Amino acid sequence: MQDYLLTDFLPTTKKEVELRHWDQLDVILFSGDAYVDHPAFGVAVIGRVLLAHGYKVAIVPQPDWHGDYRDFKKLGKPRLFFGVSPGCMDSMVNKYTANRRLRSEDAYSPDGRHDCRPEYPTIVYSNILRKLYPDVPIVLGGIEASLRRLTHYDYWQDRLRKCILCDSKADIISYGMGEKTIVRIAEELSKGRRIDELRDLPQTVFLTSAEGVPGGIGSDDIVLHSHERCLADKKAEAENYRHIEEQSNMIHARRLLQAVDGQYVVVNPPYPPMTTEELDASFDLPYTRMPHPKYKGKRIPAYEMIKHSVNIHRGCFGGCAFCTISAHQGKFIACRSKESILKEVEQVSQMPDFKGYLSDLGGPSANMYGMKGRNTELCSKCRRPSCIHPAICRNLNTDHSKLLDIYHSVDSLPRIKKSFIGSGVRYDLLLHNSNDEKVNDAAHTYIRELICKHVSGRLKVAPEHTSQKVLQLMRKPSFSLFERFKRIFDRINTQENLHQQIIPYFISSHPGCEEEDMAELAVITKHLDFHLEQVQDFTPTPMTIATEMWYTGYNPYTLEPVFSAKTQREKLAQRQFFFWYKPEERTNIERELRRIGRPDIISALYSHTGKSERKNEEMSDNRHQPNRQRYERKQERNNQGHRPGKRNTKRP
Repeated sequence: MQDYLLTDFLPTTKKEVELRHWDQLDVILFSGDAYVDHPAFGVAVIGRVLLAHGYKVAIVPQPDWHGDYRDFKKLGKPRLFFGVSPGCMDSMVNKYTANRRLRSEDAYSPDGRHDCRPEYPTIVYSNILRKLYPDVPIVLGGIEASLRRLTHYDYWQDRLRKCILCDSKADIISYGMGEKTIVRIAEELSKGRRIDELRDLPQTVFLTSAEGVPGGIGSDDIVLHSHERCLADKKAEAENYRHIEEQSNMIHARRLLQAVDGQYVVVNPPYPPMTTEELDASFDLPYTRMPHPKYKGKRIPAYEMIKHSVNIHRGCFGGCAFCTISAHQGKFIACRSKESILKEVEQVSQMPDFKGYLSDLGGPSANMYGMKGRNTELCSKCRRPSCIHPAICRNLNTDHSKLLDIYHSVDSLPRIKKSFIGSGVRYDLLLHNSNDEKVNDAAHTYIRELICKHVSGRLKVAPEHTSQKVLQLMRKPSFSLFERFKRIFDRINTQENLHQQIIPYFISSHPGCEEEDMAELAVITKHLDFHLEQVQDFTPTPMTIATEMWYTGYNPYTLEPVFSAKTQREKLAQRQFFFWYKPEERTNIERELRRIGRPDIISALYSHTGKSERKNEEMSDNRHQPNRQRYERKQERNNQGHRPGKRNTKRP
């Protein structure tokens, strides 16, 4: 591994700019994260892409937003624009848990420190820059601006907020994965166009008057309910998000407009998915893959987690209701070439602390590489937010052959002892029965090779819940598929004399989930011999369908009422069922089960008799019954004198 010079990184100080003999910078990027020169860190990618196109770029990581703002002044005024990003995560998700408690560390700050960035850095940094340099364009990028590009619910302030342009005083948003957009902005400004003239660029958001909407408001435009209407009517907010999600995931999307404060937010349609050549060009830039030397001796937790991993594709067609990936990256998969992937793996293998083990060879979902619609014409007209829910699209090619070829090529490299798959595996893709036997054979081969060669003792998968009605709202497959996958996993482990575990992820308090659903989850997972570890309480995050259900109380696609646990008591009452096996939880769980009229579950959880086991099996079968049948059974119990419980009486 070569020793990198200071000039191998993008400059972060005036001295480093002088080392490159630059008189003036074209672009200065401000980031809420520490500067890690790695393709998994968005600001580094944007900086590298601009540099490759001939622009002089610097990064100011985690500027001090107190006092005299010297960090905002130290590099002076750029020729073209300031770029502002909060970092790799929404700042509030990064800082707080679902219970609004401070997380144990900030994963993107040196030594995990919490004092290196403000809340909502996109807004804070942009307002400071506007005050200091009122005539310099400000471009917002990164996930915080991308997912706050229209009226959105903010869980931490418990209110609807406007498009982030309104609060930040910035000029334009580059939403989603921004390589192509940021270069276009730089090119147009270099030609002498003003920032307020850039109204025709794909994948951008801007504010304008009604008269300033380019071409006027046409029949092809989707005019959303205004911000003011959404404040007054939650159903209007829910209705908006069906359009927002659909247009975020279409190849030929329509322009979105939303009135706010007497102006219009205009969201231009996104670029088509990046080609393999375009994606390779981004990943093949000369990243050092290291934190900037200013962090020598300090630990950046997020970097430690991914430094020996390689991302092989972008996008996810899962469409999970609680996930932001499709809103930011889209549902269509953009793949790197095998040559580009192998080049990066070789670079990782040269790192001085590399011991031969890749921590992850994956993407947003581990096993979507190379997958797309067979008939692209059908895809170009598709409005579905998910290609695999409620059923796998018949047009989707689920062939795992290309991915297996990547695994084989990586594992054949001399310095690679083993490549692990740390990204989430979609077992519904693996268990799908295709009409093409070659595709089925590839899936069977993938399952065996995954389990035998790419698991580091524990395979993490995400069934998320056991209740069919909750899974339906989550857009996740039936829990019976997980049970089937687990049987295959256990059988292969036995055959190969392996001692590996399958670790399922679950979520409590998701919209549509009630205490009874969590109680049944406890019994079902007990029956499968799980003591759950990988669990979380649902956190409403901007621009997800689940968040809109949680806030509005409506399903955006049907406008039917949806119950959500919202109070601390309600959320904890659900979460405790994850830990039924802890002695200290038993008293509360038994009391709660009696309160909701389900004392029968007590014996299923805490008895080891044959009767209890039969009860487990009965409940496992019952969760697959249609919702109407389960509702009738619940009503019958209530009519027999069981107390319905507070939650049922509060349901919309």
